[in-house]
Amino acid sequence: MNESEKLQCKKVYKQTLLVLLIWILIFAGILGYGIYWLFFDWSRFKQDLIAESTSPQGTYTVKAYVSDAGATTSYAVLGELIFNHERRKSQKIYWQYREHEAYINWSDDDTVSINGVTLNVPDETYDYRENE
Repeated sequence: MNESEKLQCKKVYKQTLLVLLIWILIFAGILGYGIYWLFFDWSRFKQDLIAESTSPQGTYTVKAYVSDAGATTSYAVLGELIFNHERRKSQKIYWQYREHEAYINWSDDDTVSINGVTLNVPDETYDYRENE
């Protein structure tokens, strides 16, 4: 093999590696988004707003949504805490399976009761899977 053939092989090798790297990055991005959507994106569960209540001093708002995932599962109620005076992302604070209504009552500005489950916001959350 002469020098120009070696340079040509090296160029093809580099191009092949670049294309392979690009495909791996695309695949990793799609896989990463799929994992995010499946495990961390709650927006697909928020179907119908059924209740909303603001804390006595207006610091927080709790919105409750009902989710129906289809014929094979029951309804679920999802509670979302919204920060009214801070620029913070909303938090998921309540998730209860086999419910379709939400009753929200505030004891004070930091204590909320959703369907009888009392939470000190913003630190406490309730997930039926952890409390069975």
